[in-house]
Amino acid sequence: MINLGPGGTAGLGYQEGIQEINKLGLQALEVEFTYGVRMKNDEAKMVGELAKKLGIRLSVHGPYYINLASEDKSKIEASKKRILDSCEKAHYLGAKYVVFHAAFYGKHSKEECYQIVRKEVFDLQKTMKQKGWDDVSLAPETTGKGSQFGDLDELVRLAKETGCHMCVDFAHLKARNNGKIDYDEVMQKIKFMKHVHSHFSGIEWTEKGERRHLLTQDKDIKELLSALKKHRIDATIINESPDPFGDSVKSMKIRALL
Repeated sequence: MINLGPGGTAGLGYQEGIQEINKLGLQALEVEFTYGVRMKNDEAKMVGELAKKLGIRLSVHGPYYINLASEDKSKIEASKKRILDSCEKAHYLGAKYVVFHAAFYGKHSKEECYQIVRKEVFDLQKTMKQKGWDDVSLAPETTGKGSQFGDLDELVRLAKETGCHMCVDFAHLKARNNGKIDYDEVMQKIKFMKHVHSHFSGIEWTEKGERRHLLTQDKDIKELLSALKKHRIDATIINESPDPFGDSVKSMKIRALL
């Protein structure tokens, strides 16, 4: 099964946004805390109950200001707090996955950065268990720039070694590889997951990687959906284009034709 929905509510607010998602026939919503976790637990619980009633799958996107491999230890601790704050809200929302951009390589080698992130993920999971948030899974995201930790192989390895989940941003994978993506290869690498949480949109890139998200083209939607169907992968696709509602509905129409 492939679930479709937008990242955020396009300014509608979560109560109205969830109603609109249901009205459009979509199945998912990513609650965005990208600029800070400001939702109260009571509100999160109310939003989660509405989503559950309407059959809408919720996920959470944590703040952008995260770097688990910073050379400044205080920034690592601040990053972990932002992730844990997101996990707390996810728990009350009934959201399964907390998505975040894990780190920058900085002066570290790729392997050094990986080991640091791995250690911090284990520590986060320990705290989540102590807090009783076992229903929430960390989902570090594939990133769109070569300076960022989070190529596909790194996150597959991290998921297998720590038991965390991962968010496969297919647009980021394209931007990271100059617009090229071998879907058969990608699907083979991620099919070990029972459910794939993912992002998609159009994307503009430079030699350094991701520049900005664009509207999602029909041919790109069809290519991704066809690959998921071919490899029988159960997935949620959160659209992050400038028109996430419109592009999610377009994706739903294309899905019905495949």
